[in-house]
Amino acid sequence: MARIRAHIKVEGMVQGVGYRAFTADTARAMGLSGWVRNLLDGSVEAVFEGEEEQVQQAINACRTGPARARVEHISIDISQNGNEFGSFDICY
Repeated sequence: MARIRAHIKVEGMVQGVGYRAFTADTARAMGLSGWVRNLLDGSVEAVFEGEEEQVQQAINACRTGPARARVEHISIDISQNGNEFGSFDICY
């Protein structure tokens, strides 16, 4: 399977509800690398790198997020570059 990179931006009620920790836990459980961070506009940005199937599963999980989150929109940019990161980190 091909390694890919997905760069996503999630909008809605996604800050202050455990969204970054949920995303990191999901990515790590799927063996993905990359990062997640809050943006000043209230959205959350993440990059997933790994096997295509696991990246798609992580994106699908992010469509819902943790119980207190309310995802209104998610934008996704997928590329074939998928080998930059060695772990999955929460950026502060």
